[in-house]
Amino acid sequence: MGMAEGLRERKKRQTRQYISDVATGLFLARGFDAVTIAEIAEAADVSVNTVYNYFPAKEDLFLDRSKGLVDRLCRFVRGRAPGESAAAAVLRELREEVEAVSPRVGLIEGYDQFMRVVHEAPTLKARLWYLQQEIHTNLEETLREETGAPAGDPLPGLMAGQIGWVHQSLMGWIAQEMLAGRKPAEVSREALVLLDEMEDLLGEKVLNYAVRAVG
Repeated sequence: MGMAEGLRERKKRQTRQYISDVATGLFLARGFDAVTIAEIAEAADVSVNTVYNYFPAKEDLFLDRSKGLVDRLCRFVRGRAPGESAAAAVLRELREEVEAVSPRVGLIEGYDQFMRVVHEAPTLKARLWYLQQEIHTNLEETLREETGAPAGDPLPGLMAGQIGWVHQSLMGWIAQEMLAGRKPAEVSREALVLLDEMEDLLGEKVLNYAVRAVG
């Protein structure tokens, strides 16, 4: 029974990924607003209802991996080393991704096409704005839990804003440079300098907030 359940889950995952890939190809070729759910269903050889079963909204098809993005900074903070602060952990993780020329920070050939589709579709831009709010809220809650701050304490929210600014500024700058047609490796080198400059702009209070106890 367990094996059958596993196969069924895998089949569902593969179907979901296939529909998402087909939709993304159409969006990149023709633009987000020009493609209908019916056309995606036809191209993927599934029913319209099947598409909606996996993706409640059209935006979900293009921003399929947004769930990982929403919890990303929280994972960095929770995974910080003993003696490391929340901001230091986020800066370290982002530096590692930039140095690795990782697609997770937009350092990949074709990212300019992805961003162009976003810029041309108001509903996608609105969804990204909403995701940014979710990232902030989740990070604030994580910082509150990690520091034991009481419900009325504004500090976790203020710190989440500062740490979120680093992530948002980095992602925005990389997107801008990739849209300008630059190479990922070249953008990576300059992004490391940008991260150093942003760290210099953060105050000591931010850089020493939520330090994990040693031992």
